[in-house]
Amino acid sequence: MQLDFTKNDDLVPVVIQNSATLQVLMLGYMNEEALSKTRKEGLVTFYSRSKQRLWTKGESSKNYLKVDDIQVDCDMDTLLIKATPLGPTCHTGTTSCFGEETSKGFIYALEKTINQRIDEDDPNSYTNKLFKRGINKVAQKVGEEAVEVVIEAKDDNDDLFKNEMADLFYHTLILLKAKNISFNEVEEVLASRSSLPDVK
Repeated sequence: MQLDFTKNDDLVPVVIQNSATLQVLMLGYMNEEALSKTRKEGLVTFYSRSKQRLWTKGESSKNYLKVDDIQVDCDMDTLLIKATPLGPTCHTGTTSCFGEETSKGFIYALEKTINQRIDEDDPNSYTNKLFKRGINKVAQKVGEEAVEVVIEAKDDNDDLFKNEMADLFYHTLILLKAKNISFNEVEEVLASRSSLPDVK
């Protein structure tokens, strides 16, 4: 990775994105030393222009940003870091420094939590207990939730319908885990279909 640090006083802008939800969390700057420290320690470290020193995000608050992936743009002068935030990113206490509190992308965070409950074999987790009953029980539960969605769809209570849809998505994620398939793989199938002409 050969970055061009010459365009902006030996600094490159760095966009931080939540690796689970893809929400943009903040923007900072790195020099070569900050990038090296980030790679070595696995925690996002910036060069603070106001403090004139290296600054590891979370060094005071403990709301660190754990690095999952580092990408460089086509001009080799900007970084995109996908990270797992260990708490609110913004000093104001919000998830993002851009003040954007959104549930978009939450399904990936939920999938990550579901996988964690199962992989860690959490004995108190409903998710893990259902998973351990086997794929037939998980599939049966998805079927039951689908029927409840159909029933609520015929009524006029939108809140009940949305809750049943949420239950269906949740249990579908457990089924995907049982099949060792990620939600992203299903998205890829949907994306591939978008290039196909509509069949009428």
